[in-house]
Amino acid sequence: MVAGSGRWGHEDNGLDREDGFTLAAVAADAVRARLRGIPVDGRPPRSPALRRTGCSFVTLKRSGELRGCIGSLDPVLPLYRDVARNAAKAMHDPRTPAVTADEWPALDVSVAVLGPAVLLPTEDRDELLRELRTGDGLVLSQGERRATFLPTVWSMLPDPADFVAALLRKGGWPTDRWPRGLTAHRYWATEYRDPRIHPPLEARAEMP
Repeated sequence: MVAGSGRWGHEDNGLDREDGFTLAAVAADAVRARLRGIPVDGRPPRSPALRRTGCSFVTLKRSGELRGCIGSLDPVLPLYRDVARNAAKAMHDPRTPAVTADEWPALDVSVAVLGPAVLLPTEDRDELLRELRTGDGLVLSQGERRATFLPTVWSMLPDPADFVAALLRKGGWPTDRWPRGLTAHRYWATEYRDPRIHPPLEARAEMP
């Protein structure tokens, strides 16, 4: 795996070390291009694995502080395009101020590639907790409403009951009763981090 990467679960996502480095670079280069106000490189990579449809999340941090985290849960785009799109969106995560060019040298860029989603039983909270494994990514859904926690959230919420309760709150569901019709899916993920040094940007412009 790429230096600075991590894996949750034991499944193989079909990506090799070079693929992981490429995806992390795609995300970082997309952020850099947007900050400079130039087009994002849309050329497809050579690896067939990166041209297959896939789901990803891109996380941006500065000195450990979250600056944006946006992703996809449905495999619609080729993986490399999904990563580039999510990187651009993460710069404008509505939960945080937009990323600025001045932040680029200290910006940490990582990509989580999601594995297939597996349906879990959710007749009630206890049933879900029996099936949930520490280290799973989790998606809760009810109609058009969805919320997810990446596997990395377990480092902050190691107790499964707290993990599920926090995800319910994130999705706007009550925590004192089990929502009717709620479904749950778990997934595994592999994270790749861009290890390159980010020199200050030599030009700055605003993208529309």
